[in-house]
Amino acid sequence: MKPFEGIRILDLTHVLAGPFSTYQLAVLGADVIKIESPQVPDMTREEGVVAEDSAQAYGTYFQSQSAAKRSIQLDLKTASGRSVMWRLIESADVLVHNYAAGAMDKLGFSYEVVAKKKPSLIYCSISGYGATGPKAMHPAYDNVIQAFSGLMCANGEYKSAPVKVGPPLVDYGTGAQAALAISAALFQRQASKQGQFIDVSMLDSALMLMTAPINEALISKSSYETHGNAHASYAGYAAYDTKQDTLMIGAWTSKQLAKLFTVLNEHERAQEVLARPRAKRHEYREKDAKLIASKLKDKTADEWEAVLNDAHVPAARVRTMVEAVASEQVNSRQVLQKVSSVSDAQSPRFPVAGFAYAHDGPSIDRLPPKLGEHTREVLLEVGLADSEIDQLYRDGVCAFTFSK
Repeated sequence: MKPFEGIRILDLTHVLAGPFSTYQLAVLGADVIKIESPQVPDMTREEGVVAEDSAQAYGTYFQSQSAAKRSIQLDLKTASGRSVMWRLIESADVLVHNYAAGAMDKLGFSYEVVAKKKPSLIYCSISGYGATGPKAMHPAYDNVIQAFSGLMCANGEYKSAPVKVGPPLVDYGTGAQAALAISAALFQRQASKQGQFIDVSMLDSALMLMTAPINEALISKSSYETHGNAHASYAGYAAYDTKQDTLMIGAWTSKQLAKLFTVLNEHERAQEVLARPRAKRHEYREKDAKLIASKLKDKTADEWEAVLNDAHVPAARVRTMVEAVASEQVNSRQVLQKVSSVSDAQSPRFPVAGFAYAHDGPSIDRLPPKLGEHTREVLLEVGLADSEIDQLYRDGVCAFTFSK
């Protein structure tokens, strides 16, 4: 039995952060029902590298965090749509949304209203800046939060202009924080028998993704300085060119740095590293970096990776994402999985979770849903008759209206 089997989650989220939070709960067994507007479905349905899929509201950006979910269409701006929503809420354990500030209130589904009717419901609101503060009403995306949080100013080459981190790490970091908060609230409810309001902020989540640098900023009153692929103080914690390709070395401790110099046949320098205080290592950074760089020209990055790892020095050739997902290491793990209900010949692989269980762990049992694919199925489950559902379709409350 998976951890969240029997838990129903109403997913009123779009783009990446919200959908990723519910996806992490879905792969652990929760029944996640994605609720989309017939007029304005999740915008990521139009995004991705396969044009044909995007034209059919099935973009690869949407697929990446939607497997294992069910999808219904429901126009919450209509009285009949809101009536159905209340039935869904009555059947649910969790509601997650990342609507614009005040939108759920206008629809009649604020936490205060919902909690009166369903006190045990866990209600999670995800937004750019959170529900409080002077920017609570302001919109945001990953790139905007990277700018506001200081992340961009902590990324880039030495004294370069701020550089945005490529992948939407704030979105996914926020989704992970939300999934953790929901999981904890479900555990809390077992004892308290009470629901919970969860206020998840992308900005707060971005700060949590930079915990150590943020703590240093609080203490020192100075901001993180950028040094690109190098470290300001440690020559062994940097990227170097080799005979072929780039090698990233993670010799952080004095022992690891000494092992690095030993592998490079610089035995005297290895002994000096061990004999001198770590606090003085920065004094030799430039000299050590030049020595390391000169030695690494003898072999390829792959060769150095093997030699250094054998000596217990962290190191890896810099790989592309395509190379990473094709690696034997990644494919020996469970992070990328096929859908269990689809034959191997037809099933694509999806990123599932960054951890594995000994049994009943994260997995996906259904493909990402087509828009509104499970509308009738879900509405029958909450007590609507076929005739009532037919009327909802005729009224456009559950109608498929998407067009590219």
